[in-house]
Amino acid sequence: MNRAQRLRLTIEDEIVNGVLRPGARLDEAQLAERFGVSRTPIREALLQLAVTGLIEVKPRRGAVVSMPDPTRLLEMFETMAELEASCGRLAARRLTPEHQAALAAALEACRAAAEAGDLAEYYAENTVFHAVIYRASRNGFLCEQALALSRRLAPFRRIQLRARNRVGQSFAEHAGIVEAILSGDEAETAARARAHVLVQGDRFSDLILSLGRDDAAA
Repeated sequence: MNRAQRLRLTIEDEIVNGVLRPGARLDEAQLAERFGVSRTPIREALLQLAVTGLIEVKPRRGAVVSMPDPTRLLEMFETMAELEASCGRLAARRLTPEHQAALAAALEACRAAAEAGDLAEYYAENTVFHAVIYRASRNGFLCEQALALSRRLAPFRRIQLRARNRVGQSFAEHAGIVEAILSGDEAETAARARAHVLVQGDRFSDLILSLGRDDAAA
């Protein structure tokens, strides 16, 4: 992980944890001074954050924190769940030996990180795992859309893993998805992939509380 990526994660955490509130201006010079770096990695980090939608670059104001409200966040997770379901369903139908090997490797990497209790490593391998399924769908456009929305939701999916026992549950769900894909059961794969991503009920309330928000959607 390079310096810009580390800075991005630090700023990202401050946004999702409510330290930096919506509307707050992110001045490159001030951030560079704070972190003791040049403005170049700061600029790169802010560009990466802009991709996720956590910040917005406005004329004459520069980068401004722009957190989605709870309703918008729920809509994004619902859409992500459907994209994941579609990718999983097509992967179950179209799985090639190459993608099967990549899927097995990705699952094993998630297992190792989960057993080691390494949250950062698990999240990194989790990202790889989902990308393997997207590619296994063998639908380039669908893969692009899934990757794009996954990047936007990355900060929120990462913070979810901090919930008690969530890493173990996540890995068990991964194993179930792989089992369904290998069996060629399209409907079961779609159902498991959808449930794995969808946040609702207590899980959504927990996510909103983790973000320091008290205005969770009903």
